[in-house]
Amino acid sequence: MIRALSTASAAAERARSAAEILEAGRRVLRLEAAAVAAMETQLDDSFVAAVRTILESSGRVIVSGVGKSGIVARKIAATLTSTGTAAIFLHPVEALHGDLGIVGREDVALLLSKSGETEELRGMVEFFGRMGVRIVAITARTDSTLARNASVVLACTVGEEACPHDLAPTSSTTAALALGDALAVALLEGRGFGREDFARLHPAGALGRKLLLRVAEVMVTTDVPLLPPHASMRECLVLLAEKRGTVAVVDEAGSLLGVVTSGDLTRLMEREEAFFSVRVDTVMTRSPRTASADELAATAAGTMERAGVMALPVLDHGSRVIGMVHLHDLMRAGAI
Repeated sequence: MIRALSTASAAAERARSAAEILEAGRRVLRLEAAAVAAMETQLDDSFVAAVRTILESSGRVIVSGVGKSGIVARKIAATLTSTGTAAIFLHPVEALHGDLGIVGREDVALLLSKSGETEELRGMVEFFGRMGVRIVAITARTDSTLARNASVVLACTVGEEACPHDLAPTSSTTAALALGDALAVALLEGRGFGREDFARLHPAGALGRKLLLRVAEVMVTTDVPLLPPHASMRECLVLLAEKRGTVAVVDEAGSLLGVVTSGDLTRLMEREEAFFSVRVDTVMTRSPRTASADELAATAAGTMERAGVMALPVLDHGSRVIGMVHLHDLMRAGAI
């Protein structure tokens, strides 16, 4: 009998047209997108209160939920932690069998339950009440047991689940996930959590390299192509060919006066036949983009991309040229 049902199901699935399959997928995306969009109108002073409650706490955020809500809770805890708000996921069942010992009085509990009546959360709610731990609830029912026992209630109500039977948590979990991201980002901004803070929490992999790498680690410091302002374009041509297309023009103290690039040479050749004898100070760009050794390599890369150049002179605090940083070197180092 089971085999017959499986065979019939497989035959029915094959009979569905490509258009029907695509429409099924698109319907889910439409419904979930609508659920997330609707969350924007639901945000009110309770969201402000939730953010302030967490910001004012000296403890951690204890995030919990059961089933699909528990999976969303795990992700929210991870996002909070990686963006500057210490958080931990606590499974309700494990909590009631000893793990409540990790909860401190200064912590804030962030509890997720669509119905607000999840049996496994009740024991945690009672414990938090006895300890005086503030509860922020994310629930679709603001009149539920969870909501009545929470300090702050964030309504997370959706019109319908994307499941055709309106049963499987789909739109509701997507909306809850988005609400958790909204909390995390609002907290990130409230703490003034910046790129370098993010980098310190993500030291491994490409992201860490991109956010931590400094210009000093990538720039060329030996045989930097430098010329005085009275040098000829004949001299400059040699350096442009040997030193990757960018030459810095400096005064006697080594301070930057300007930059000559291969593009400058090309434009000069188009308008001057006797270009070899032309002085570099008549060709150079007098206010070029520059970098400092201690700035992020990613920042230097962004400067190059916006200016459409392939290299930047690196200056010390006295405007002296101490190196040259090239776009290709930044790419190889993972800054881009």
